[in-house]
Amino acid sequence: MSIAIVGAGAIGGHLGVRLAATGERVTFIARGQNLAAIEAEGMRLIEEDGREIHARDVRATQSMQAAGVHDYVLLTVKAHQVGPIAADLKHLIGPDTAVVTLQNGIPWWYFLHGHDGPHAGRQVENSDPGGAIARHLDAARVIGSVVYPAAILERPGVVRVVEGNRYTLGEPDGSVSARAKTLSGKLTEAGFKAPVIEDIRSEIWLKLWGNLSFNPISALTHATLVDICRFPETRALARAMMEEAQGIANTLGVRFRVDIDRRIAGAEKVGAHKTSMLQDVEAGRAIELEALVGSVIELGRITGTPTPHIDTVYALMRLLAQGLAAQGGRLAVQPV
Repeated sequence: MSIAIVGAGAIGGHLGVRLAATGERVTFIARGQNLAAIEAEGMRLIEEDGREIHARDVRATQSMQAAGVHDYVLLTVKAHQVGPIAADLKHLIGPDTAVVTLQNGIPWWYFLHGHDGPHAGRQVENSDPGGAIARHLDAARVIGSVVYPAAILERPGVVRVVEGNRYTLGEPDGSVSARAKTLSGKLTEAGFKAPVIEDIRSEIWLKLWGNLSFNPISALTHATLVDICRFPETRALARAMMEEAQGIANTLGVRFRVDIDRRIAGAEKVGAHKTSMLQDVEAGRAIELEALVGSVIELGRITGTPTPHIDTVYALMRLLAQGLAAQGGRLAVQPV
């Protein structure tokens, strides 16, 4: 089976190395120093226990056209990076190709396929400004996925797993399709937990619960997950933001399989981990803000659900992002 990994970062490397180790034909779409490292030496994965997997026989290219058509395309770039590459994805896609979206936040396809509520067909502007993704990528090709592992790109061509092993899959229309089951089997063979569920939107909200609160709080405070959860004021703020998000989700027919306290406890258990948003701030990269926070506010407006705590944190993050951009990606702040 041929699998294209679009974005050879932490999550792309985690998936691609393990899949290659089981004999799947993996092509990494990468760039810069990371591309050069993979072309020269393949890609390495350092597991939680220190065990290393070295995928030597993988293709790597910056050109999707050169990569050609694949059976599955795993989109492992950040949510705000999908739009700029959407037009080029056609080079990877054949008549039977499935595209797996592994972005955090509200996905661009949320109302466009498999949603029969009052907002069916509606575009989520914060997830897909101007509909750029939807114009180039048929939502019917999509298999949704929720990413639970935490990993870091330690250096070009080397990914280190921090915690986690689960990639939940689901068709937007609620079916348990042959293509989803096939991919689940391949991921399971590679050592992942990869269940196929019928309600992927509820699983998206469960992950988003933490992303929309812990990520921006960590970016603003430079605190780790355990710090946020154990400091009473930030724990209370995270809870308030999660309560507002739950109100929106419930209005859209979503039901959470765990309560807020259990979700916070799960984040605390991860320990002294820097969220992806904090890592982006520290590295001077663009912040994944709109899909994680702005889209939730947008859905709050659509459903008539107030979001005062989320609005406040979003405003602070917008100002931080503006400051980062104005100063070339770095602010004069010191980690706590």
